Amino acid sequence: MDSIGTPVLWTGFTVIVFAVLAIDLFLASRDDKPMTRRAALGWTTVWLFCALGFALGIYGLLDHARSREAAMEFLAGYLIEYSLSVDNLFVFLLLFSAFKVPQQYQHRVLFWGIFGAVLLRAIFIFAGTALLQQFHFLIYVFGAFLVFTGIKLVIPGGDDEDDDVSDNKVVLFATRFIRVHDHYDGDRFFTMHNGVRLATPLFLVLVCVELSDVVFALDSIPAVFGVTLDPFIVYTSNIFAILGLRSLFFLLSGALWGLRFLKPALGIVLTFVGVKMTLGLLAAGLERVGLQAAVDWLPRITTPHGSEPSVPTPVSLAIVGGLLAFGVGASLLFPGQKKAGVVATEEVKTDVDEALHTDHPHTHRSLARHVEQPLGDVVGDAKQG
Repeated sequence: MDSIGTPVLWTGFTVIVFAVLAIDLFLASRDDKPMTRRAALGWTTVWLFCALGFALGIYGLLDHARSREAAMEFLAGYLIEYSLSVDNLFVFLLLFSAFKVPQQYQHRVLFWGIFGAVLLRAIFIFAGTALLQQFHFLIYVFGAFLVFTGIKLVIPGGDDEDDDVSDNKVVLFATRFIRVHDHYDGDRFFTMHNGVRLATPLFLVLVCVELSDVVFALDSIPAVFGVTLDPFIVYTSNIFAILGLRSLFFLLSGALWGLRFLKPALGIVLTFVGVKMTLGLLAAGLERVGLQAAVDWLPRITTPHGSEPSVPTPVSLAIVGGLLAFGVGASLLFPGQKKAGVVATEEVKTDVDEALHTDHPHTHRSLARHVEQPLGDVVGDAKQG
């Protein structure tokens, strides 16, 4: 595919992204107060308008034969990536609650988590693009994987989250390699104890956030490849969604549990994208068994190489946007009852908030019985607590 990304666009976009992150880090270092709901709404709106402005810039200002098509591909990819990030937010909330991360330090974890995610997503996208250019059949493998993942999300109980993070595979993996101090040391990721440099619980949470993003990237990046094979569009749609993740967390942290129809809607979106990616293979199979009439019914698009089975980008954008709007709207109209584990998690958050606003020195609950205890045992202690 002819990419719209020129060296100037790649360089300019990357420089702007890291400049924004640097400014964000500078401002955050001057004020450790937690982000308010009002500020989160403001920043979420800013990032949404930035993404829309970027799409409009591609559509109206970029002098390229694919500019209008690329703008719609960007919006579809951005919608998919942004909506899939809700699952990330759910995991972040569980981690912050289970490890009793003070609210004024949560933004620091999310900042460095987003910084790492930008780098990791870039690596995954470039690797995925290179693989698809060399081995085009992998597009069908990605499609089949998305169909499988989507069906799991749609089936009730097929992809339930465990409210106890001590049993979470990401947490268990991280605790095999990290030794942690049993108390927080302000917003520091490392501390000295008896002359030994140890990680703080805040660093363990950061590692779990990064590992969780790697897991979620395995779903989200192939999903965007199902919309477009242009690496610049895949990259920019991912980065815009990631940059708005932190403000979205503080905006929705109290309402995530109520979006009960969003996950099935995401499952249908992933299934749709997966089927879209495998239409070429389906058409070839139908032709081989002599069902040309069925092939003629498949949607087609015109490419420089001729006509091929696929779903036009405007149609894909409308379907993805419609499904996500339905999932959010249905969740708001018919909110479900909270699970017992959810209520328990919220009670933990309430306890933390109350402790943070007392006049007495706050000591966080121990995550380990001994400072140099392996973190595999720490998770066990946290589970018992």
